[in-house]
Amino acid sequence: MKVLILAAGQGKRMKSKIPKVAHKILDKPMINWVIDVAKEITDEIGIVLGNGKDLVKELLAENVKIFEQKERLGTGHAVLCAEQFLDDNDILILYGDVPFISYHTLNTLVEKHLKDDNSSTILSVRLEDPTGYGRIIKNEDKFVKIVEEKDANPSEKQIKEVYTGIAVYKGEQLKKALHHITPQNAQGEYYLTDVFEHMEKVGVVDLENEIEVMGINDRIQLAEAEKKIRKEILKKHMLNGVTIQDPDSTYISADVSIGPDTIIYPQTFIYGKTTIGEDCEIGPLTRIKDCIIEDKVRIIRSECELSRIQKNVSIGPFSRLREGTELQENVKIGNFVETKKTKISCNSKAQHLTYLGDTYVGKDVNVGAGTITCNYDGKKKNKTFIDDGAFIGSNTSLVAPVNVGKNSLIGAGSVITKDVPDNALALARSHQINKENWVLKRNSENVEKGV
Repeated sequence: MKVLILAAGQGKRMKSKIPKVAHKILDKPMINWVIDVAKEITDEIGIVLGNGKDLVKELLAENVKIFEQKERLGTGHAVLCAEQFLDDNDILILYGDVPFISYHTLNTLVEKHLKDDNSSTILSVRLEDPTGYGRIIKNEDKFVKIVEEKDANPSEKQIKEVYTGIAVYKGEQLKKALHHITPQNAQGEYYLTDVFEHMEKVGVVDLENEIEVMGINDRIQLAEAEKKIRKEILKKHMLNGVTIQDPDSTYISADVSIGPDTIIYPQTFIYGKTTIGEDCEIGPLTRIKDCIIEDKVRIIRSECELSRIQKNVSIGPFSRLREGTELQENVKIGNFVETKKTKISCNSKAQHLTYLGDTYVGKDVNVGAGTITCNYDGKKKNKTFIDDGAFIGSNTSLVAPVNVGKNSLIGAGSVITKDVPDNALALARSHQINKENWVLKRNSENVEKGV
């Protein structure tokens, strides 16, 4: 089995410099929704690109075969542009702007195709308003042909069963049929739907959930599609035991996994391949992307991306966990703390106004308010190592590369440029000088000067 995705359309109605299929739904490019479901069917995936092909290529995995449609001559012509991809394997054709098709539906379609030994098996859906779709013409429930909207007569336009565009074909028969179609129609294009007239046996599978075949052509449809699929995703999580306090302000993408008895508070955005364990509290006003979060984690008013968070961790408010952050059990990250490429071990805490970059923090470490790791020297990033039990005083600057020893203590306001041994006290600040009555003397001089 192969999958070919048609994604060469210009998307003029989007009125965008960005190709239509590169626009995001729940922070995931439209084309990647389609590719991800295609991967569940097969590893042999091809895609036909046209407008903005270079931008779309950046979103694709290396093993996706790319074909180009240089002229917009219809869907039949688009498939012909990938003719070398067609062989004696069955081939499933999907569309880059129909992102919500499910694996369950596609698997049902393929199984029907194989069971009935069809030349082609198409996916249909019944719509209350079928305007714009090709109508499926049948004779006593047997497929006859598909008539496009612009070529349909008034009687045919009353038919509510429409062609979704999605179908599976015997590869060799599809290749032969493509060379028999002509652009003799209202739009002067090579319709892929015309190939069915040259197929020996065509079957039809009816789809119940029309959301799966929503096409997206403009920004309004993009917003409507996101709203509908978001509702479906949230419903799935709630039925699986997740509390979502305000579904209207919560955004969760399709690849997210959340354990039961987790609470998602309002104004929370969870994207990418994030997994969240049980009994967590997430939000409000929180954004998470591509994170692994274990059980009983609390994150409030914070941002986390490409991070791993173990059990019983507390984060926020107003924390920012950047890529490469790893927090072990019972860690506390507080307000206005930022981490990047940093591992913080069990029971350690950085509660206030801190930046930790390219840093290892051992167990039972206290990082005082205002601490920063000076990890960038203008040319490269350097690492800071803080061993178990260390106490970092407030307003400390650790100039990397530097090591802070086990159970050591750094005095507040220090600038540490050299390694600190185990069990040592490190002070790196100027001695305080008090000049008595200096302010009175200055004021007296100013009076004499008339200031």
